Amino acid sequence: MTTSQEKSCHTCSCAHGHAAHGGLKHAWKKLAASALFFVLALLLPAGLEIKLLLYIASYLLSGGTVLIQSARNLKAGKIFDENFLMTLATFGGFAIGEYPEAAAVMLFYQTGELLQEAAAGKSRRNIVKLMDLRPDFARVVRNGKAEKVNPKQVRVGEITRVLPGERIPLDGILTAGEGQLDTSALTGESRPRRAQPGQQILAGCISMDGTLEIRTQKTYENSTVAKILELAENAANKKSSTEKFITRFARVYTPVVIALAAAVALVPPLIWADASFKTWFYRALVFMVISCPCALVLSVPLGFFGGIGGAAKNGILVKASSCLERLANIYILALDKTGTLTQGVFKITAVCPAPGAAPQELLALAARAEAGSNHPVAKAIVQSAPLPSGSEKPQSALTEYAGEGIVYTEPETVILAGNLRLLERFQVIGAEPGTGTCVYLAQNGLYKGRIELGDQPKPGAKESLAQLQKLGCRLVMLSGDTPAAAEKTARELGIMRVYAGLLPGDKVARLEELMDEAPRGGTVAFAGDGMNDAPVLARADLSIAMGGLGSDAAIEAADVVLMTDDLSKIPAAIRFSRRTLRVIKQNIIFALAVKAAVLALGVCGLANMWAAVFADVGVSLLAVANSLRPLYFKE
Repeated sequence: MTTSQEKSCHTCSCAHGHAAHGGLKHAWKKLAASALFFVLALLLPAGLEIKLLLYIASYLLSGGTVLIQSARNLKAGKIFDENFLMTLATFGGFAIGEYPEAAAVMLFYQTGELLQEAAAGKSRRNIVKLMDLRPDFARVVRNGKAEKVNPKQVRVGEITRVLPGERIPLDGILTAGEGQLDTSALTGESRPRRAQPGQQILAGCISMDGTLEIRTQKTYENSTVAKILELAENAANKKSSTEKFITRFARVYTPVVIALAAAVALVPPLIWADASFKTWFYRALVFMVISCPCALVLSVPLGFFGGIGGAAKNGILVKASSCLERLANIYILALDKTGTLTQGVFKITAVCPAPGAAPQELLALAARAEAGSNHPVAKAIVQSAPLPSGSEKPQSALTEYAGEGIVYTEPETVILAGNLRLLERFQVIGAEPGTGTCVYLAQNGLYKGRIELGDQPKPGAKESLAQLQKLGCRLVMLSGDTPAAAEKTARELGIMRVYAGLLPGDKVARLEELMDEAPRGGTVAFAGDGMNDAPVLARADLSIAMGGLGSDAAIEAADVVLMTDDLSKIPAAIRFSRRTLRVIKQNIIFALAVKAAVLALGVCGLANMWAAVFADVGVSLLAVANSLRPLYFKE
């Protein structure tokens, strides 16, 4: 996996150069040899020419990759980077006869670079391990026998067998067996879930106590696991505004440092008669060593990467570090109602037939029309009035009007099932408004009656929304449901602004109005179930898919995917992002403050090259260590 910090610091971190020239282990061996030559040179009596040769050998062993990278960058026109700073500073040290310090600067600098790379590499490996849900194999049943194959070789429709303790390799439907599933790798929740025949099972879960047989629905490339890993791996490559600023800052910072160092070396000897050029030139070299920007260039993207990995561990999939930044600055949060704020499990509360129609006739008519729909309302109706065996209708008989309902056509009849707008479209008269969520039915142009349904808020929804308000979010409900049903839910949950009866296009228009209200830098986010809200998800500054783990639409359209439908994940995600940004700001302030203090000491002659390199390496290591903290945040 290629990460943003690798891209950001490959020009300033020699550890990557080492990795490309034989690996990190080889780099440590070269560094050990460099240290040996350096110590031998220190122990030999003064005046021996061999001391200089040993210092040069030590310098070339530890700093060879720096010199090579600096030469390559010069050839490519990339002059101002950390390799150039270190080359210039150490060459200057040799020029004024400070051989031990010049060799020591390169030796300790490279030691720090390798330690940083080890810390950053460990962080990347830990993050990848947290998110690495890839199954090692799939046990596919072919010709009555189970054989282990690569998951990529399993075709759609084949049966895979999963034994207790094994990871489910591919998405599918459970056809045989039952047991508890460990879904923590996907959802961040430790509580097991019961799996029974007929249920959809997602790859990445672990069968805890049962042997399961699953009919594959998707190839590995299209599975939930593959999509999550792809998003997680690509997330770090999409830079936040903070990372972009640090990149631009480093480009300007290095030439400014060189210009200031030149001024430190030349101006005092020209102004003061008793100022020694050698003394001020040495201070300029110290100035350059202290100024190396690696702490910022490495720790900032690593902090974001750690935040993305830690969020995934808690069941929050963030697509990019820029999304993590916007998540922390939500000003207005618009929420869908059904499936987001409510359970999406409807129950029929009233059947109101028109004159001349019977309740059972109305239910049967509705079930015929809704049998091919996956909408929660349709499922509730079909469960209450199941169709006789063998009467399922082909999908081609259905025409869906977004935000209005369904038209089901048979050879001798046309059934309308939807809201009042659908009846108006087809000029059906006689319908009267009901309460709650209503499905109005007409047959061959005649109004047949309405079915009223109720939906309950999710457990804990009110408390979660109260947390969001404490975090400074202004809450708005955007719903396609009737005004009566939407306002009833809003009152129960404490939401003051409600827009109901919205078509998908209307939701986008309302969202754009909310975006005009937000101040500069304030994020307008939309949270939906990811199934029917693709346009508004795509338009929002930040889109959040609730419980979208198994939904292709959610994973494709949303910036943040909450791996369960638990509403409390939204305030948790906001708190998580804000804590991650605090860590990154700490790194920036700490690195700049320490460097400014030591730079002042260096110019005043109170810090030598040894102190300078320790300050640079120490700041970098502390910043990298701090960047790992988001990986271990918990909610």
